[in-house]
Amino acid sequence: MRTRVTAAALSGLLVLALAGCTTPGPAEPTPTSGFSSEEEAFTAAEETYRAYVDALNQVDLSDPETFEAVYGWTTGEANANERKSLSQLHADGWVVAGDTTVTGFHPGAVTGGIVDAVVCSDVSDVQVTDATGQSVVPDNRPSQYALQVTFVESSTPTGLSVRTSDAVEDPRCNS
Repeated sequence: MRTRVTAAALSGLLVLALAGCTTPGPAEPTPTSGFSSEEEAFTAAEETYRAYVDALNQVDLSDPETFEAVYGWTTGEANANERKSLSQLHADGWVVAGDTTVTGFHPGAVTGGIVDAVVCSDVSDVQVTDATGQSVVPDNRPSQYALQVTFVESSTPTGLSVRTSDAVEDPRCNS
C-alpha cells in the first residue's frame, strides 16, 4: 500500500502548532479580481481547495517529488508551512494512510482578488504512524475540523492558490 499524506496529517496533527504562528513577511500586493462575480470566485476557491486536498492525498512521504503538486496549489504562508511540514514528516519517517475528505465549503468574502471561506474536512479515515509504526494520532483528535482559508489569485488552473489556513471553531463542520 502506498504511503500518503493528507490535509489531515498536516492540519489535524500540526494545526495547533501552525495555527496563529505566522511570521510577518514582505507585504504582498493586493491583487485585482479576475472573476466576473463572487459566485465565480467562490466556485474557483472550492475547486482550488479540493485540488489541494487531492494533491495532499497523493503525496508519498518517502518520495519528496510528490510534494510538488501540493506546493503548486499554495503560496505565501501556506506554501512555507507545507514545505516545512512535509520535509519534517519525510525526515522523521512518518507514514500516513487514508484520505481526507472535504465535507463542506462555506463562502466568506471576496475582496479584490482575495477570497475567504471556511472549509470542513473529515479525517476519520486518516492514520499516522511514526518510523517505529506507532500511531501519533491523538486519541481525542476530532474526525471533523474547520479551517478558515484565504485564497489569492495565481496562475493555477483555477486561478487561485491557498495563501493561509487557520484552524477555527465552526458549528457547520461538526456534523
